[in-house]
Amino acid sequence: MAINEKLKELENVRMEGSNKVFTMYLNTDPADPDQQGGEWKIHFKNGMRNFESYLKEANDKEELKNFQLVKNKVEKFIKENEQQQLKGIIVFATADEVVWYADIVQMRVENEFYWQETPELNQLKQIEETYPKTGIILVQQNEIKVIDSYLNQVEETLSYELDVEEETWRIMQGPRKANSATGLGSSNIQKDNFEARYEANQQRWYKSIAPKLDKQAKDRKWEKIFVVGEPSASKELSNQMNKQVDEVIQKNMLDHEETKVMKEVFG
Repeated sequence: MAINEKLKELENVRMEGSNKVFTMYLNTDPADPDQQGGEWKIHFKNGMRNFESYLKEANDKEELKNFQLVKNKVEKFIKENEQQQLKGIIVFATADEVVWYADIVQMRVENEFYWQETPELNQLKQIEETYPKTGIILVQQNEIKVIDSYLNQVEETLSYELDVEEETWRIMQGPRKANSATGLGSSNIQKDNFEARYEANQQRWYKSIAPKLDKQAKDRKWEKIFVVGEPSASKELSNQMNKQVDEVIQKNMLDHEETKVMKEVFG
């Protein structure tokens, strides 16, 4: 479920009595200097222990029982997913499981723990605002790669290549060809011929692919669109699209790993 849909659900949650809502944002980012020794495990244990100690002192057996049910379920989720840890863990939970949302996310979060009548949503709202459904379109002459991303994670990728002779864009199947940047052999003459054709036909070629990219944007419900490529290519492609492009990044990154591309886009 998309976070914006989950947010709408959680905003309407209000528990009563001893059945509270547990909220956890846990920083597990291995690149964080404060996490070098797996300190997130200590933060998690301390957070759980603090709530248990408070509830024991309050002598509220029913609420303590509810919290321990939630604690056990969260511990199980973390243990089952420990090998898939990314940068953060977000959890919303109640003992009766009316609320249960647990996710491993590819962005750093600030450690926060809550046990209260309503879920604490500020960080979740900020994440959804910063990393919405996004299309990243990488262009390099007669090749285009599309990265469909959400919450700083790659949902899917696909690539198009122009058949220069037929002037038809096709979805690429299998690994990229060694010299597919031109789609023509390796001799300098062939490259020179391609460059001349590219300069003469760039606008028309990108105009023919633009409707396919607009449809991707519509079908995938992109809230933001970035076009990344060499200056002339990225600018021309963005001009040919009907969908609004939020930013053009004039940098050739088609051959870069998706994680590096997303770091460039999101910072």
